[in-house]
Amino acid sequence: MPSDYSRNFKHVLRSAVLLAESTGSSAVVVIAEQPLDFGRMRQDAPEVRFIVGSEVPEVVQAAKDADVDVVSIPNEQQTRQFQVTQVLLEAIADELLQTGDDVIVIYSAFEKDSLDTVTAVRLGDQLSKLTSRDLQRLETKVPLDTLRIVVDLACEIGREGREGKPVGTLFVVGNHRKVMELSSPTIHDPFRGYPKAERALRDARVRESLKELAQIDGAFVISSDGLAVAAGRHLSATADGLTLSKGLGSRHWAAAEISKATGAIAIAVSESTGTVRVFQDGIIVLRIEPMRNAMKWHDVSADGHD
Repeated sequence: MPSDYSRNFKHVLRSAVLLAESTGSSAVVVIAEQPLDFGRMRQDAPEVRFIVGSEVPEVVQAAKDADVDVVSIPNEQQTRQFQVTQVLLEAIADELLQTGDDVIVIYSAFEKDSLDTVTAVRLGDQLSKLTSRDLQRLETKVPLDTLRIVVDLACEIGREGREGKPVGTLFVVGNHRKVMELSSPTIHDPFRGYPKAERALRDARVRESLKELAQIDGAFVISSDGLAVAAGRHLSATADGLTLSKGLGSRHWAAAEISKATGAIAIAVSESTGTVRVFQDGIIVLRIEPMRNAMKWHDVSADGHD
């Protein structure tokens, strides 16, 4: 029997089960870094639906062997909170969870090799909030206000589509001169020749125009100060050493490559799911699932409190 199925874990598991029952949660999600006796876990709590999340292949296989739903995430150096969020997002993408579900999460917060923490998560609240800290941690010259505007716009497109149809698109923000050098027009540029005041994304009319133009092929190029520079651009940057999850298509590869090649921030909207992914230096640094309600921005003070 794996060593981590200890008396301590049994107490943690029981606490999670009681919390799941009292809150009406849809599942108990276990973030594990070493194989457990997942079959015994199911026997100890047959009334609970379990989902196992892990970056360790042996753990993923052990969960499959025990016929437990499992989510595999990339093996990357990330904070525990980011890892938990990643597992929940992947579970939603795999249709193991819904965005309105309540779930209980068991994970290691203090000791890496010991599952010691139980947390109740309301996915609707968790996914609809995006704090300034999420974007502030990006090492970029693009001002936070500009990133907020473009991310909000991308989320609106992902959530609403256009004329009742899903729409996918791509925004590239910052270092616009280099981005223009590494791209070519696919249409007559609708922003060419217009004064700055008529290209500023702070103007609701300009944002509405971008939502309409999102139906065309190609990327939007946005300057660091929030001006629409061009639309319908075919990106031709190339970058080595990139790795993306299976299922992500050419739009996401283009976002990864242009962000790696130029240092710009690329924001891709998936046509199939409405998911918004933010790319920096060739990797996904933030993923936002489409919600019926608009996101609520929460400013964070210097001491880290809302």
